[in-house]
Amino acid sequence: MTARCDSRFVAPGAAHVPVPEGAAQVVVTFVLVPRFTLLAFTSALEPFRVANQLAGRALFRWNICTQDGKPVESSSGVPVTPDAPLPAEAEPGCVLICGGVTPETTMRPALGSWIRTQWRRGRTVGGLCTGAYALARGGILEGRRFTLHWENIPGFRETFPDLDPLRQVFCLDDRIITCAGGVAGADLALNLISTHFGTRLAQAVMEMCLLSSSRREGEGQFTSLAARLATRNPAVVRAAEYIEAEVENGFDLEGCARHAGVTRRQIQRLFRQHLGVTPQQYAADLRLQRGRMLLAETNMSVMDVAIACGYSSRSAFSKGFRAKFGSSPQAFTSFAQERRGRG
Repeated sequence: MTARCDSRFVAPGAAHVPVPEGAAQVVVTFVLVPRFTLLAFTSALEPFRVANQLAGRALFRWNICTQDGKPVESSSGVPVTPDAPLPAEAEPGCVLICGGVTPETTMRPALGSWIRTQWRRGRTVGGLCTGAYALARGGILEGRRFTLHWENIPGFRETFPDLDPLRQVFCLDDRIITCAGGVAGADLALNLISTHFGTRLAQAVMEMCLLSSSRREGEGQFTSLAARLATRNPAVVRAAEYIEAEVENGFDLEGCARHAGVTRRQIQRLFRQHLGVTPQQYAADLRLQRGRMLLAETNMSVMDVAIACGYSSRSAFSKGFRAKFGSSPQAFTSFAQERRGRG
């Protein structure tokens, strides 16, 4: 490698971690799609840079690509200039599709075909944030363990009903690796650093990045439900679990109370006491939030979204949506479609 290349991939630094000679360099190709999530991209990239800095040599090398080789804007509007357009064949190593908002329109079928080709030619392929959309369009996720950002999972399931993503920070399944995005990109990168160059280097990279810990593959994207609800009451937590699991099927107070192990009257009282709302209100809020995600992330009709959220009619869904969000579902859908068109 030339000195010029070394200066790009290896920054000077005082801290040093010895890494045995002879370990093979890892090449990572990042593919940025329009409106990709900048946080997910940089969270995955920076640990590789820090690993090189600590080792004093280029353990990792990276290429930044877009489909046409032109600069692309992130979801925050910050443009990034790539190194090159998509090559016919990526360098041996790892290829990561960096997704973001409106994946339904930014993940073109051609990108799915391209990533399938890379996988068939022996590359490790993966997705950050909503990058799993491209892998799904490439037909390589069937029977695999994979993930994407929790906000996009409802829309993904409607688009790909035969695929079932996990709500984990990242997933490793042979040569398919996926990450929920955000700072979970760093967790995935630290895992790759540990796998290729040892836990000592991964620990040092974590400390250099001021990360207090490195999450394991099986950890969830959320804190515990009890922490989110700010209550440890077991009946309330069990009832909330039931409501979240049944969000597509409408609300059944009898079933909710039975699952929580209390009476209907008791669960009503406990929800008001601990959450300040009734179980019905809690369920309605979840259904409307789900509906808003589907309207923003898919091309589903308002009626289809209403049914997917457990409503028996479009009018009932529209009334609740307007009361909560201040606009009709149709107006929100039009706004979301306009944003997708600009993306």
